[in-house]
Amino acid sequence: RRVSTRSHTSTGSVTTFSDGDPSPSPHDTTEVQLPGGMGGGGLVVRVGDTVRRPVVTQTAAVEGFLAHLHSVGFDVVSNRSKVAAYRAPGAPLGCYAVECVLDEVAEALKMDPLQLRLKNAAKEGTKAAYGPTFPRIGYAETLRAAIDHPHYKAALGAPPGSKRGRGVASGFWFNAGGESSADVRVNEDGTILVVTGHPDVGGSRASTMNIASELLGIPYDKVNVLIGDTSSIGFSNLTGGSRVTFASAIVVTQSTENVIKQLCSRAAKIWKIDEDAVTWENGHARPAGENAGKFEPLSLAQIAAKASETGGPIGAGMQLNTAGAEGGFSTHVADVEVDPATGKVRVIRMTCFQDVGRAIHPDYVEGQLQGAMSQAIGWALTEEYIYNKRGQVDNPGFLDYRMPVASDLPRLECGIIEIPNPKHPQGVKGVGEVPLVPGMAAIRNAVYQAIGIRFNQLQMSPPKVLDALESVALRKAAD
Repeated sequence: RRVSTRSHTSTGSVTTFSDGDPSPSPHDTTEVQLPGGMGGGGLVVRVGDTVRRPVVTQTAAVEGFLAHLHSVGFDVVSNRSKVAAYRAPGAPLGCYAVECVLDEVAEALKMDPLQLRLKNAAKEGTKAAYGPTFPRIGYAETLRAAIDHPHYKAALGAPPGSKRGRGVASGFWFNAGGESSADVRVNEDGTILVVTGHPDVGGSRASTMNIASELLGIPYDKVNVLIGDTSSIGFSNLTGGSRVTFASAIVVTQSTENVIKQLCSRAAKIWKIDEDAVTWENGHARPAGENAGKFEPLSLAQIAAKASETGGPIGAGMQLNTAGAEGGFSTHVADVEVDPATGKVRVIRMTCFQDVGRAIHPDYVEGQLQGAMSQAIGWALTEEYIYNKRGQVDNPGFLDYRMPVASDLPRLECGIIEIPNPKHPQGVKGVGEVPLVPGMAAIRNAVYQAIGIRFNQLQMSPPKVLDALESVALRKAAD
């Protein structure tokens, strides 16, 4: 039950294989324990012996040799607090393990960590670890964008008394389609009403408005989008799984295209010509050619005003089990500042580079990426359940369960990369879950660069960081 990211413990291993050697050897295996994410008490990675020769790591985003892939997992039920699904349930845990190992591999090879990923990046034709073969994807583009971005090239420059580091990580999420329904109706005043069955939690109504207005060739403020229930619209699956804009766009597009056909038919009736002799362009019905007749174009509003004279209300609906979803890829660059005196870690800059398919509403896409980065900062640094000796939660309220607020966050930057999904009318890919997946690993790798300590357990809260620093100081003193 990896979907339950806060009370169930998943364990497994990340195994790396040397080039040309299909057999694992002791130094190639990294043992991984993934206990329940934030509320489950942390995430642990036990790294084995030092890597002694070049390796290729197998993950969703790295090509490697699938013939040599072996995944083993165990599900351990723990008596922890009630849970629910989080963004990309389960994926941040596995990504944390793999991307932490990749960082260590890059260091052992004395290779830039982004260049290591780029050298082994999955691409079109790569067979994914979970079965499918990737079509055209944008993972390599996210890496190149990160490498070329001013953030990755900027000097860190730590102030006196603090230490700074920069870390990177990449992540993947497969996304989903599912049942969706939509109605598109033309009102007699020339406005459009679109009804879908998807509750809007991330800007899907604005995207739906953009799609309908662009197809019809009318201003967006002439389109109104409502969310209906099953008494007013066909069944639509849940809002989640990075599916809403992807799925709703398909049914809205097909409904709108049907409406356009009706508008052309009504124009043909007004002009008393054949329907095939009418075309729709820039919000107007026009004769398809000179042979169709020399008529002045009819606007949507003009046709709508005569709807009762030409056949009645104009509208169309569509219900589908949508398919064609493609996975998304994201690469994060994170800069942190560590105060050695207190153990406090502060993220001072973070940038997410993501293949979003096509950004229907770029501002809302950036909002999804920024929201995920803020969640990653909380997950990595402060959001943890603290249990006492009796197994009870010692911080049951939001006063002590420390979620990041605005003053905890840096400027969260976004690099939107558009590699359209060929199976979607607008090229949409799911956006909401992918950007959380690599965030914690990027922050952890940045902390290592700052203070030279790899934290294989989350969260990296001040007491844990201070304990680790003091332990290192004691070992050095003993030596």
